[in-house]
Parts: sequence; structure tokens; C-alpha cells
Amino acid sequence: MVCFVRQAHGLSERQACSALELSRSVNRYVPKPRKDGVVIEKLMGLADRHPDLGFGKLFKIIRRQGHRWNHKRVHRIYRGMKLNKRRRGKKRLPSRHPLPLAVSAVMNGCWSIDFTSDALWCGRRFRTFNVLDDFNREALTIEVDLNLPAERIIRTLERIAAWRRYPGQLRMDNGPEFIALATADWAEEHDVELEFIQPGRPMQNGFIERFNRSYREGVLDMYVFQTLSEVRERTEVWMKKYNEERPHDPLDDLTPKEYLLLHHPEVSSLGWY
Repeated sequence: MVCFVRQAHGLSERQACSALELSRSVNRYVPKPRKDGVVIEKLMGLADRHPDLGFGKLFKIIRRQGHRWNHKRVHRIYRGMKLNKRRRGKKRLPSRHPLPLAVSAVMNGCWSIDFTSDALWCGRRFRTFNVLDDFNREALTIEVDLNLPAERIIRTLERIAAWRRYPGQLRMDNGPEFIALATADWAEEHDVELEFIQPGRPMQNGFIERFNRSYREGVLDMYVFQTLSEVRERTEVWMKKYNEERPHDPLDDLTPKEYLLLHHPEVSSLGWY
């Protein structure tokens, strides 16, 4: 605009800026080129490694790695790279009388268990048995197979208890594998209390329900699988990242591993990780 006024009326820069009520320093300002290459490279690497995470989690990982880039700058670049994930709207009204979900105060105080299911490329269905320690939201195992009867569930729990010790409580729904007599006998033998949620009330098992969603978004909905071996391999990789790299809001932005070591430092000598 200043150049146009000067050319049209033969004015000096000072006269043109005065007529436009514009500071000459503003008129002469040349913005510096943005040096966003490092931020772009970091975001590309994290988005490739954690394709299921949104900006909030990725930014926390960036901060945990020691980078002090401004939140607004990283978000501008994130949106410019078209990495933003579509936000889901709530499909149901919140409960008018929500019951707080009790959090165990110690490791192995309560494990939450549940199933998810999906299908291979050929259409054959498979199931996963998911076990979560409510204390630090740690994924203890994800068992994958075509069929998971009560006997298989018990063997899986025994395998976890061999290195983790038995839980004080198991929180679960009323699935046939869980209410089987074999499961009840196993729990009684090892002094494990079985806590069944009310039918049709999955929010009473909210920790494992939230975990199931993360697992589905990060693995089951993210890839197409030809064999069960592929599901197991991808699941193992995802579990390691979930337990050791992904910060959790309820854990003060610590990973499950860090939270466990903070409150139970004695486990560092057990070689769990």
C-alpha cells in the first residue's frame, strides 16, 4: 500500500506512511523465515511411531524428551501438517448419578479383565483377553487366539501371577468364561476376590473399557491382519509403547512403568522391564 501511494502521488516514504498513519519501522519490517524443520521432523517421527495418538499426547511426549517448544507453535505446525485427528462427539448423555471408580492404592490391588474381538482378512473371528492393573494402568497381557475358554483364562492369569504375584481382586463383567466354576475355584484357591459389574453397566469397569478403546484404535482398527501371528507381534510392540512410552493423564503424565517404579521402587531389582 505504501509503495502504491508513493508511486501514485510522488510522495516520500515518510509522507506516505504519515498519510496512512503507519509507522515506518512497520513498513520496513521483513519477517524472518520460520525454522520449523526440526519440529516438523520430530512430529513426523512421533506420528509415524504413534499413529493412534492425538496432539495432546504427542506434545507431552515431546516435552518428556526435553524439547521446550511453545505449545502454540507446535500446534500450528501440527495442524499445518494435517495430522489432527477427528474428534468424536459423545453418543450418550452422562450419568446423572455417576459412581466413582475405585482406584487401587497398591500394585496388584485390583486387576481389570475383559475381552475384545476382531476378524482376520479371511473373515475368521478372533478374540483377545486383556488384563490391566488398575493401580498404574499397566497392560499385563493381551492374549490372542481364536477361542479363549475359562481354562485358557486361568492359565493366562497363572502365567502373570508367576512374575507379578496374585491380585487381591479381579474386576470383570458377567461373561461365561468369568462366571465359570473353574474360575471361581481358582479365585478361592488363591484368595482372589471376584468383583462382577452389573449387567449393562460397562462404566463400572471403566479402566479396562478405556484401555480396550486405545488398543482397538492403536492395533485392531489400525491394521489388516492375515494371521494370528501378525496380531500377536503388533500387539506386543504396542503394549511395550503403551507401558513404557505413553504418558497417562491420571498418572500425572507418567508412563505406567515410571509410575510403578516411583511408588514401588523395589520392583527395579526384579527385572520386570
